[in-house]
Amino acid sequence: MAEGANFAKGQLRSLVERIEKLEEEKKALSEDIREVYSEAKSAGFDVKALRVVVRLRGQDKEDRVEHEALVDLYRDALGIG
Repeated sequence: MAEGANFAKGQLRSLVERIEKLEEEKKALSEDIREVYSEAKSAGFDVKALRVVVRLRGQDKEDRVEHEALVDLYRDALGIG
């Protein structure tokens, strides 16, 4: 039974270390992305619009078209034009 407990401890430690490493990488990537948006802002681009475009490019075309149609429907219903 002690062998199984040691194996579980080792596996748990390994998983935690992998997660910690990935979290560090995610933080570094987030900082890099922030820097690119800052660069875009310095170049005169609207960062809000740029974020929307990046999000839209990541969507499936059919999902994007469906979402845009729904937003248009809501705008019309609220008279936002």
